[in-house]
Amino acid sequence: LKIYEAYGQTETVMVIGTYPCIEHRPGSIGKPAPGWKIELHDDDGNPVGVGEEGRIAIRTRDPSPVGLFMEYLDDPEATAKVFVGDWYYTGDKAIMDEDGYFWFQGRDDDIIKSSGYRISPAEVESALMTHPCVKESAVVGSPDPIRGVIVKAFICLKDGWTGSDDLIRELQTHVKSTTAPYKYPRAIEFVEELPKTISGKVRRVELRDREIQRYKEQNEHQDE
Repeated sequence: LKIYEAYGQTETVMVIGTYPCIEHRPGSIGKPAPGWKIELHDDDGNPVGVGEEGRIAIRTRDPSPVGLFMEYLDDPEATAKVFVGDWYYTGDKAIMDEDGYFWFQGRDDDIIKSSGYRISPAEVESALMTHPCVKESAVVGSPDPIRGVIVKAFICLKDGWTGSDDLIRELQTHVKSTTAPYKYPRAIEFVEELPKTISGKVRRVELRDREIQRYKEQNEHQDE
């Protein structure tokens, strides 16, 4: 079974993919589709360098791509936020390597900023998924009084596994050895299921809101 990774949105068609005619690099979403000019920009709209994280930007003219939406219905403010100059900003972040392959990092608002580091939830989730006990995982930023935000993982275990402090430490060590040590989840919560959309996507925003509410309640109790 061959699996071809790709990238697209409701607002677009598939715009980046690992097509049969190019070399497949596991973990990469591939290269831009013909007819689509795609760059990675910083917060000021300037192209970033090879290997640097940037916002996925799609050129809207010269050429004008077929399959890109025109506007959000009856929402000019939202439309103006994503169409800037000759570019449409998808709200997602990626890295491009020296061969032009794109590596998805996550939604711009999903990126975790902890102790000065920018951490992709998708990268931590991928590391967790390589551990034999993990069935599903979701990673979000959780408020922290010292670091501002810490990495927290919600994990659904496979049958036959039981959550414990020892397993938490094992998973943390596993992530440290799989990716950069500073990206490991400082907090892990074992759950029966993850909140999802009707299409099956994990609702990270719900998990983030849950953590913010928990933090507020903790502070309220401390102030009493």
